[in-house]
Amino acid sequence: MAEKVRIAVDAMGGDYAPGEIVKGAVEAVSERDRIEVVLVGIQEQVEKELAKYTYPKGRIQVVHAPEVIATEEPPVMAIRKKKNSSIVVAMNMVKNGEADAVVSAGSSGAILVGGQLIVGRIKGVERPPLAPLIPTSKGVSLLIDCGANVDARPSHLLQFAKMGSIYMENVIGKKNPTVAIVNIGAEEEKGNALVKDTFPLLKNCPDIHFIGSIEAREIPNGYADVIVCEAFVGNVILKLYEGVGSMFKNMLMQGLMSTVRAKIGALLVKPAVKKTLKSFDASEYGGAPLLGLRGLVVKTHGSSKAKEVKNSIIQCITFKEQQINEKIKKNLIQDEG
Repeated sequence: MAEKVRIAVDAMGGDYAPGEIVKGAVEAVSERDRIEVVLVGIQEQVEKELAKYTYPKGRIQVVHAPEVIATEEPPVMAIRKKKNSSIVVAMNMVKNGEADAVVSAGSSGAILVGGQLIVGRIKGVERPPLAPLIPTSKGVSLLIDCGANVDARPSHLLQFAKMGSIYMENVIGKKNPTVAIVNIGAEEEKGNALVKDTFPLLKNCPDIHFIGSIEAREIPNGYADVIVCEAFVGNVILKLYEGVGSMFKNMLMQGLMSTVRAKIGALLVKPAVKKTLKSFDASEYGGAPLLGLRGLVVKTHGSSKAKEVKNSIIQCITFKEQQINEKIKKNLIQDEG
């Protein structure tokens, strides 16, 4: 019998908490019988939401956490002072082995700080990066880092490439994934100081399949499986990606509804359009794992609805099953040796 995966979910994090968070948790346990969820938050509010649904009672537990860390609070101070907040309690569950992973749509800063201070880094990991999957014409690519390390060094980016390759190969199933570094041109001599200093490290690394630089316009074409950059660049790419995707979807729908003829045509192409638009939906890919920690921490969008919460929970199964942390640890130990 397959081993259960226990996930602590921050029920109070995000714009639509606790309603959409609870709904996503219910959908996750209803869809996958290997999942057990611990909803961490203000018990009365969480149980009120749970009462709306029918679900396998033995696989959802509520743990009371009376405090909530708001998005605008200074992350380090909030993590240290609000010991009974939903984020801190959930992180401690992972640290103490009471849960295999934590999923949160709450404060990005608090999640990043909590991941490092509470869950802790794997020995040898210099900086844990956030690594979301983004849609491309060939499927998905991993964007690493997209928000955790704005002032990264070349050695950090080298580790990002290694961890990203391990994730893509074992979680997504992409054998020998290609790796590229974000640049303003394809030539090796181009780029800022960080890119120029990182390029030879990636080029000479035997653990990855490095194919050189990637310009932003090539990212949607799936030119590389793992896209390496520091967090400032990665976050700009991610936000632009999301904005263009949303604009494209809205303009397409407006065009299809603009005239009677267009509406008739829309009925004919509806199945194909629906399938295409689904690939642009960020909620299909779950959250962004914070790689390189001793336990799994997954950050979902602050505006996450139930579908993204559900998929973020479900993605934790493969992460545990494929022993991603153990493989990252083994890779780094080999490097040190």
